[in-house]
Amino acid sequence: MSQSLQGKRVAILATDGFEEAELSSPRAALQEEGAEVQVVSPKKQGIRAWAKTDWGDTYQVDKALDDARPSDYHALVLPGGLFNPDTLRLDEKALAFTRHFFEQGKPVAAICHAPWILINAGLVEGRRMTSVPSVSQDLKNAGANWVDESVVVDKGLVTSRTPKDLDDFNAKLIESLEQGETTGNHA
Repeated sequence: MSQSLQGKRVAILATDGFEEAELSSPRAALQEEGAEVQVVSPKKQGIRAWAKTDWGDTYQVDKALDDARPSDYHALVLPGGLFNPDTLRLDEKALAFTRHFFEQGKPVAAICHAPWILINAGLVEGRRMTSVPSVSQDLKNAGANWVDESVVVDKGLVTSRTPKDLDDFNAKLIESLEQGETTGNHA
C-alpha cells in the first residue's frame, strides 16, 4: 500500500442498480492508495447493487446528492450497470454535479453504461472514449470517438467497457488522480 492518494477525496456517484463490482472494486483500489472515498447518491439511505444477473448487496450512502458539494472532491467515479446510469442521466442535480468536475479540470472515470450520464451532461463531443458495446452508438451520435479498448484516457477522462476491465480502469483512475487536475478535462 503506497498511500499515494493520501489527502485526496473521491466521490462515487451512484443509485440503485449500479453494477456491484464497478463500485466496490474502484472504491477498494482508491482506499488502498489512501484516498477517502464517499458514495454520493440522490437517495439518502442505502442503494442496492446489481450483481451480474440479480440484485446484490445494499451499500451505504455517505453523502446525499442534495448535501454534496462537488468542490469537496478531487475526482469523480461513475459506475455503470444498466439501471444506475439510466436513472442518473435524467437527474439534473446529478448532471450538474458531474459537469463541475469537467469545469474544474478534475479527473472523471466512467465504466460500462455510465457514459450515458456524460452524454446527457453534454460532455462527450470530441472525446476519445470506450464503453460497453451497447452504448457505442449513443456515444458516436453524441460526437465521441468510440474505440473498443479495455481503458481509454482522454485529458483526465478515464473510460472502460465492463467489469473484466476493472484492473486497467482502476490503474488509470489512480494514475489520473495522482497527476491531479488537468487543464484538458473541460466541458
